[in-house]
Amino acid sequence: MGTTHVPIVQRILNANDQIAAQNRAKLDSEGIFGINIMASPGAGKTSTILKTIEALKDRMRIGVIEGDTAAVTIDADKIKAVGIPVVQINTGGGCHLDAPMVADALQQLPLQELDLLIVENVGNLVCPATFNIGTHANIVVASIPEGDDKPYKYPRIYQGIDVLLLNKTDLAPYVAFNTDYFRRGVEILNQNVNFLPISCKTGEGLDRWADWLLQKAAH
Repeated sequence: MGTTHVPIVQRILNANDQIAAQNRAKLDSEGIFGINIMASPGAGKTSTILKTIEALKDRMRIGVIEGDTAAVTIDADKIKAVGIPVVQINTGGGCHLDAPMVADALQQLPLQELDLLIVENVGNLVCPATFNIGTHANIVVASIPEGDDKPYKYPRIYQGIDVLLLNKTDLAPYVAFNTDYFRRGVEILNQNVNFLPISCKTGEGLDRWADWLLQKAAH
C-alpha cells in the first residue's frame, strides 16, 4: 500500500503544480500581484485582510478569494461589505485550497480591474503548505494567543513563506509568549523571512505590511 500511495500523491502534486503555473501566468499577464495567506483558525486572517484593504484601497485595486471548509459566507460577506470583489471557495470539508480551485475562482473575478489578489486559505497549519496555488508570495499570520512553539511543531508551513505576520501583539502583556523564542524557531527554518509584528486592533505594524505589498506589487 505504501509503495502505490507515494506515486499517486506525486501525480496529484505534479498536476496541481501545472495548474498553479497557469494561475501564475494568468496573474502575470494581468499585472496582478497575488498573495496566499495561511494561518491556523482564529489567528486573524480575515481581520488582517480587512485592515490591508483599509490601508491600500485608495492605492491598489484589490480582489479576494475566500477559502472555507463549509458553505458559510461570513468572511466573504465582510469583504463584500467594504466594496471589494470576492469569490468564495467551499472545499467541502477539505483542509486546503489547491490550484484547480483557485483557477475556477479566477474566472469569476474582474482580473483586468485588479492590482492585488489576496487568497485566504483554509485555517490549517499543515495541508496548505503542500499545495502551490500559483500566487507570487506566501504569507503566514500567527498570533500571540496561539503560543510561541508553533514553528517547532509545524515547521513545514514556515519554510516556504515570504512574510510572517505576528498578529495580536496588543495581547503580549497578558499572554506568556516569548517573541525571541518564536522568531528564532521561524528563522531557523527560513532565514529570509520578513518578520512583521502587527495588531489589527491597534494598527501596529500595518503600515510596514502595506509598504511591503506596494513595493512587491510594483515589481
